Amino acid sequence: MSTNKPEKVEGIVLIPGPSRDYLNERQRVAYESHRRKLLKWLARQGKNPDALEGYAHHTARNYAGIIDRFLREIWECDGYTIDVSHDDAEDYLRSLLLADDEYSHTHLHNTKLALLAYFRFQGDEWEPDITISSSSGVSQPRDFLSDDERTALREAALEYGTVPAYAALEPKERTKWKRFLARRYGKPTSDVSRDDWDRANGFKYPSIIHTALDAGLRPIEVGRAQTYWVDVENATLRIPEAESSKNEDNWTVSLRRETTEYLARWLEERGMYDKYEDTDRLWLTRHSNPYSASSLRYVLDAVCDLADIERDVSWYAIRHSTGTYMAREEGLAAAQSQLRHRSIETTAKYDQAPVEDRRDALDRMG
Repeated sequence: MSTNKPEKVEGIVLIPGPSRDYLNERQRVAYESHRRKLLKWLARQGKNPDALEGYAHHTARNYAGIIDRFLREIWECDGYTIDVSHDDAEDYLRSLLLADDEYSHTHLHNTKLALLAYFRFQGDEWEPDITISSSSGVSQPRDFLSDDERTALREAALEYGTVPAYAALEPKERTKWKRFLARRYGKPTSDVSRDDWDRANGFKYPSIIHTALDAGLRPIEVGRAQTYWVDVENATLRIPEAESSKNEDNWTVSLRRETTEYLARWLEERGMYDKYEDTDRLWLTRHSNPYSASSLRYVLDAVCDLADIERDVSWYAIRHSTGTYMAREEGLAAAQSQLRHRSIETTAKYDQAPVEDRRDALDRMG
């Protein structure tokens, strides 16, 4: 009898038996490397990557098992891969919901959380079209911004990050604002120039927020956005299939003329910054990185504060509101194209009357 014990990382089996049996030797080597990184990430920073806080051991072990079973299900259909899509995750969740063996809500909820963690590990963000809670089962779409909140966000984006006019400040006040800009840009106060003043009142943040409100951009799409997506003349974003977050088709997304003007101003301003010299990325953080869900969360929280939106708002609330109001104004086909959904069934969840419309209906009903 063999006494070989399976290798463990962070106290979790590196490759479970069924996966080891399925893979050939080369695939096992590749999966072992991937899995080793995943297990360390779950245990050391998966819960809160920014704070380097990992999951509790039992949670990390549970999620690792769920992710392994999910990948094995993909392999059965498409062969070995670790590059999975949001649609793969949606289909897997639906298969569990419709399975003959009824899974508990707790298991379904944990499966969703484990898959969310896996996409974060991959540097991606996934917002399931199916929402599952541990106690109340499946529910339909999440929160979205009201009409008034969308307007308030647009207006607050024009104020976010601005500083008083240089010439309007007394020397003492100007020194205070120089210190503020020095902290923002990570440079000595003596190095803060008029260019930094102009940069603080630039068009990056208005272009990000307004484009997201128009196009319902996912966080990963903000990070991936390229300068050549922007068609100023026709007021559109043109997203190539290879750069679409779900890699399904070329997409042409409508923009407001106001948004296009902010983008045009930003494209001109962008050329002034050295960090954009060797990249076509449309937006980079002040640390020269593509935007992620966490860096966008920081921006959105600050803009919401300026807009006096006194509740927790996720980036996806922007996308949900775009879908809801586009479906109301122009129908599901328009919302499907604007949100870049492959299936009209995915868009159908936005076919619901916003709160203010239902209130108006009640007033008319008497």
